[in-house]
Amino acid sequence: MNGQQQNLMGFTLVDPYVYQTLSSIIGQGVVVETTQGSVRGNLQTVMPDHIVVEVAEVPFFIRTQQIVWVSPSQG
Repeated sequence: MNGQQQNLMGFTLVDPYVYQTLSSIIGQGVVVETTQGSVRGNLQTVMPDHIVVEVAEVPFFIRTQQIVWVSPSQG
């Protein structure tokens, strides 16, 4: 490449329907079942590759690929 370093950035949406659906419930309580167990808290952020669920003021960063299912929760 003629001595120049080329930076390539990119990613693929794992499941755009999950991203779109979760984006509509930001700020609400959720239960997220992952491949490692379940997390219950408030959905804070939704990104194409991960979500952030806050549990007792502690953020949990969960990769979208590790999500088995998500359900809204009451409280």
